[in-house]
Formats: sequence, structure tokens, C-alpha cells
Amino acid sequence: MTDRSEQESAQDIQEWTVTADFAKERIDKYITESMDDVSRSQVQLWIADGHVTVNGTKVKSNYKLNEGDRIVVTIPEPAAVEIIPEDIPLNVVYEDASVIVVNKQRGLVVHPAPGHTSGTLVNALMYHCKDLSGINGELRPGIVHRIDKDTSGLLMAAKNDKAHASLAAQLKEHSVNRRYIALVHGHVQHDQGTVDAPIGRDTNDRKMYTVTERNSKEAVTHFSVMERLGDYTLLELKLETGRTHQIRVHMKFIGHPLVGDPMYGRNKGIKMNGQALHAQTLGFVHPDTGEQMEFTAPLPQDMENVLASLRSR
Repeated sequence: MTDRSEQESAQDIQEWTVTADFAKERIDKYITESMDDVSRSQVQLWIADGHVTVNGTKVKSNYKLNEGDRIVVTIPEPAAVEIIPEDIPLNVVYEDASVIVVNKQRGLVVHPAPGHTSGTLVNALMYHCKDLSGINGELRPGIVHRIDKDTSGLLMAAKNDKAHASLAAQLKEHSVNRRYIALVHGHVQHDQGTVDAPIGRDTNDRKMYTVTERNSKEAVTHFSVMERLGDYTLLELKLETGRTHQIRVHMKFIGHPLVGDPMYGRNKGIKMNGQALHAQTLGFVHPDTGEQMEFTAPLPQDMENVLASLRSR
């Protein structure tokens, strides 16, 4: 089974086996809710153009699913879409002819999606660089991995195809050093630990992810306690895999959801505009020189303010 939940994957085929929960649901609705960054009208076009099969047969958009149906979507090459470079402020941490590393601000979407081609990090990078790698399709030039809209911190992009292939391979091999800082609810008792729990779509809400054995992928997150602050804990987390919402899902799974998380968090307690999660450290081997590069980014001011408030209690 394939799934876009592994951000570094370059797969263009996705498959699902329908469970009893979704019998009688329309196929266009099912696919739309099972994929990131795709509209229902786009899915309907794929179906009309024959890019979707059920049990090996082409269907119409109003096809009603049966338990056990095997859906295969062959995603066509992205159509040529003009993405307008935009003068959006960027915090550039490092840049050379092959790679750029930025400290992304909270609230900025990483790449455009069909029907929404402005106001993203890619628009900003195209204005700043003018020479991004095109290997990842028209809508995601230069992007080899991403972080959520409301997560701040370090992200790298490729400026040529050689760099793109190298960085993507390092992500696939799990050799990229990605460390995050998170503020979570509750008193985490163990000073360090590992969450090794597979992640897949939540069958009750397929825009969300959950720990599940069904249609899931391996997901491993290591954590260590940096500071305990009453009913909150500041953690450093190291990603071994790169699944969508991985840290957010794993922290909820162990009973310590992220502060401010609108999808997986709690309504009570500290309020933030987005989850208290920051990609602080990013390390990789330079595609050209072979040099080990490592960068850090300070916590954003909103997280610093929350921590200062907790420490003064």
C-alpha cells in the first residue's frame, strides 16, 4: 500500500482497501478525504480520465464502495501550473548554489495545492531563488520534505536535480538529523523514551492520523525531557521516520498531546495559535561537498513567551 503520509516518498500511485466502515460511500468522497492537498473536483477529473480503478476496473465518480474493494489511483504528472513568485519574507539560515535552508514561520503552508497556488513557502522560495529544482513536479519545486503549516522551524529545499536526489535519498535512509522542541500537556515521567507505533489514517476522520495496525506505516519518535513545568513538559524529539503529523499523533498516543494543537490537542489550558512544535535542528550531508552540515533555529517568540509564563508561576 502506498500513501502520501511519508513526505519524502516520490510515489505516484496510491492504494486503499475499503473497510466495512466505508461501504456505500461514494468513491470520489472517499479518495478526497484520504489524500492531502487534493479537491473533490480534481479527484472527479482523475476518475473521468481513467486514473482510478476499483478491483482493476474503471468506475464513475458516483460509484458506491463495497467492503474489500481495492482502489488504485495513478496520479498523473502535474499539469503545467504557473506559480507566481511572491515577495514573502524568508528567514534564510543557509544558502549556496545547491541547497537553501530556511527557518519557516508558523502559519506558512509549505507548498501549493491544486486550486491554491499562492501564499506558500514555494512562492516565497521562487521569488528568492529563481532556480529551484523541478524534480518534485510543478506544484512542489525544490521541496524534499515539509513541516506542518502551524509548525515553525528548519526546512531544506533543493536548487537543482542532483541536490534534490541526494537529499531525498538521505531522508529515505533516515540519515537526516531532525530534532524538534515541543511543549506538551502533562508531567512526562520518564526522562527519555521511544514511541514505536505505526501511523495510518483515522477511519473516523481521514483528514487525521492515528496509531493503528490497519493500512499503516512504521513510525518511530525518540523523546527526552528538557524541563518539567508543573502540568506541562518541554521535550526534545528526534524523528527516525517522517510520517504526516508524526510527533503530534505519537504525543497524543502516549497521553501528552501538544499544547495548542488544533487537531490532536486539548481545549483546556494554554492557548496558542497552532501547536507548540518547533523544528530546531536539521543536519544532512551536503550533496556536492559531502560535508556534514547542521543548523539550529531558536524557538519562536510565542513559544518563548509561554515558557516564560510557566517558569514564573
